Amino acid sequence: MIDYFLGYLRLFGSMIVRPLGFSAEVRREQPSLGEKRSSRVWPVVRGVVIALPVIAIFASLLSSADPIFAKRVDDLIKLLNIENLPEYIFRLVYILVVAYALAGTYLHAAQKSGETFEEKSLISPFLGFTESTIVLGGVAILFLAFVVIQFQYFFGGQANINIEGYTYSEYARKGFGELVAVAFFSLLLLLGLGAITRRETESQRRTFSILGVTLVGLVIVMLVSAFQRLVLYELAYGFSSLRAYTHVFMIWLGILLVAVVILEILRRDRSIGFGMVLAALGFVISLSLLNVDAFIVKQNVQREVRGGTDVSNADLDAQYFLDLSDDAVPALVDAFGEKGLPVAVREKVGAALACKWYTRGQEGREYPWQSFHVSRWNADRAFGRIESDLEDYRIDDSGLPVKVETPGGEEFSCWQYYYD
Repeated sequence: MIDYFLGYLRLFGSMIVRPLGFSAEVRREQPSLGEKRSSRVWPVVRGVVIALPVIAIFASLLSSADPIFAKRVDDLIKLLNIENLPEYIFRLVYILVVAYALAGTYLHAAQKSGETFEEKSLISPFLGFTESTIVLGGVAILFLAFVVIQFQYFFGGQANINIEGYTYSEYARKGFGELVAVAFFSLLLLLGLGAITRRETESQRRTFSILGVTLVGLVIVMLVSAFQRLVLYELAYGFSSLRAYTHVFMIWLGILLVAVVILEILRRDRSIGFGMVLAALGFVISLSLLNVDAFIVKQNVQREVRGGTDVSNADLDAQYFLDLSDDAVPALVDAFGEKGLPVAVREKVGAALACKWYTRGQEGREYPWQSFHVSRWNADRAFGRIESDLEDYRIDDSGLPVKVETPGGEEFSCWQYYYD
């Protein structure tokens, strides 16, 4: 069974590598007549062919991320008088990808079945420096155009939200997602080209490093824009689990990109993979140390105490606290007992605690010692501190959903829901 699996892996690798390898072998066997002229033209042609679909993908992501850049792209298309350019590009990319994969499959099938594989890297450098430079340079120019066109726009904050009918959610989530995708795929592009590009002279290595650093630098600027969008959303509506995870992820992605720039300058690109592993570990450890659910409670309560923000009148959504784990209970209890907390905020927090306390009572089961959990133990201790205070919150479980009446007469639903 493992032989079949390895065979499919080799086939997949052949689809990617063999067409370029075959092309290189053919070029080496060609007579030298006219070689100088063709050797200057064909790398440029290949570079343009490779760069066009890459630039088109990034341009599509950036256009989706921001309406002003999308308008500039549309104006350029109209200027060139090409109405169906996206369709043409899609067809071209589709045809090239399918043809390339079929060529790799054919070359793999033509290989002798008894051939032994040499102990060498499957993706040893095979792409010419000219082709790689055109791809990196083209993408860098696209990113530079995006940053220059919108520098004032996407760092303008609140004033830009209503442009093109953006809501807070659309402004933060839509643009954020596309910009993070651009950052991720840019990193993959740089790492991929770094692995397969032939850099035979010091000048070529220096040029590649300069282009790589420029590309990552522009990506960092766009990442700052995405982070600004996310922060604006958090200021308007508070934190959720997904927003907190994303917030931490963005920080570590930025650290990774800075590390990539440093390693590229020091010509230590082989250490980038190790840097990615460290960044992933840092992300996971940060979430554990942060205690995400407690962080959400503290931030959202503090935001409500401050009176929200100047850009939104969204009130504290204490009902979201019902979706949080036991890690949130001690933070809720601390907020509930905080002196100087406005009465309205205190009753919202108390209602959320009353719902959680009622749910625990309904479960009514003893946990064996093997299932001991520190978070549950801390939550039980926290509830013990305010159990008498929760008696002021009347539970109405005569129908669904279960409701809580606060001491001030407000009604609070214990129905849980999810949002991001």
